[in-house]
Amino acid sequence: MKTISIRLLLTLCLAAGALGLHAQDTTASYWTRHKAETWVHKGEWRKGLTGVNPHASVNPVDFALQYHRNPVLWDKVFAWIRTNDLQAIAPGKYPIDGDNAWAIVTQGPTKAMDTVKWESHRQYIDVHYVISGKERIGVASLDNATVTEPFTDKSDNAHYTVEGTFYTAEPGIFFLFFPHDVHRPGIIADGSPTDKKLVIKIRVSP
Repeated sequence: MKTISIRLLLTLCLAAGALGLHAQDTTASYWTRHKAETWVHKGEWRKGLTGVNPHASVNPVDFALQYHRNPVLWDKVFAWIRTNDLQAIAPGKYPIDGDNAWAIVTQGPTKAMDTVKWESHRQYIDVHYVISGKERIGVASLDNATVTEPFTDKSDNAHYTVEGTFYTAEPGIFFLFFPHDVHRPGIIADGSPTDKKLVIKIRVSP
């Protein structure tokens, strides 16, 4: 009887410890930049996904925090990328998890920079992945941006003026844009006037 009680106590302690660790994982104070970078590099979030990597501009703390607040949803997103032939998939909108996550595939001309606005979202995180071709994407902090068109719930959009950094988006690298990431995607890149692109919308976990 005493042996059983000790085993039961140890089991309960281990379970409580595991629950406590998970609770820590969902708090912003838990994720230092070093801890988050280590987690991203280890790739536990991949669940078998290969051949694509987060761009250097992706905030590892935001990535780790949002993933651990809803790992089931993020696993569905990465599973969708892993199990679909992106080269063959037709342009269109594809369900992943109701209004929590969905994919949009586009194919066509990229745009002149002066026709593309800086934007950010509050309700959804953006995954941007160029399947073929390439484009330029601007990235900036919301802290430095001036609002030109206020946020609306209906569009989940606001527009800005801001000075940002521009990167070339090509196959093999995905961008993640969180609510404080202002971005300016879909801009024509030298030598590639068209591209095929995947955008996935993922609901923000509070």
